[in-house]
Amino acid sequence: MVSRKKSRQWYVIGIDEAGRGPLAGPVVVAGICVQNAGGAVSAHRAFSALEFDSFFNGIRDSKKISEKKREEWYRKITKNPAIQWAVAVVDHDVIDRINILQATNRGVHDVYKKLSFSASVPALLDGGLSLPKPAPFQAIIKGDEKIPLISAASIIAKVTRDRIMRKLHKKYPRYRFDLHKGYGTKLHRKLIKRFGRSQVHRRSFQIS
Repeated sequence: MVSRKKSRQWYVIGIDEAGRGPLAGPVVVAGICVQNAGGAVSAHRAFSALEFDSFFNGIRDSKKISEKKREEWYRKITKNPAIQWAVAVVDHDVIDRINILQATNRGVHDVYKKLSFSASVPALLDGGLSLPKPAPFQAIIKGDEKIPLISAASIIAKVTRDRIMRKLHKKYPRYRFDLHKGYGTKLHRKLIKRFGRSQVHRRSFQIS
């Protein structure tokens, strides 16, 4: 857990999501938290023996690296004791009930609460995401390409969601969630037209 001891050090959180656009399955939000000793986003001095820049060197937006690379980064991030991380899974039924934007930001808030020990911990969000007041945050357009913490969060979110969709494939094999992860590919739309929607398809999303 994040230390709650009083010190001059503070923390910064990076948050991103995976799965806003698919026709099926949940939206997953992930957050990464590191100590920040000097007030800069890079958090060099507080990152124990593994300096921030060195550790995150080469990290990219999850959509721009291979599945194998995402899994490698996932293991690297989640096994580092200097990094706190959390995920929130917001199911399709919640998405249908309150809409995808509100469902995603609910996940953002849940992740923030898991990682922050006060409402003053700053957060860096990928563009389009938000937090309720009084949480201090900055939404950065293409943040998953520009900010290593957001890139890391995007990888955690993507790997987590892909694993969920592979499990759903075993339950609903005719829809081939293992191939498209619920996104509206030509194959997926064809299978929906053939078999109808499954229980995990988003009813509020248009198929055609």
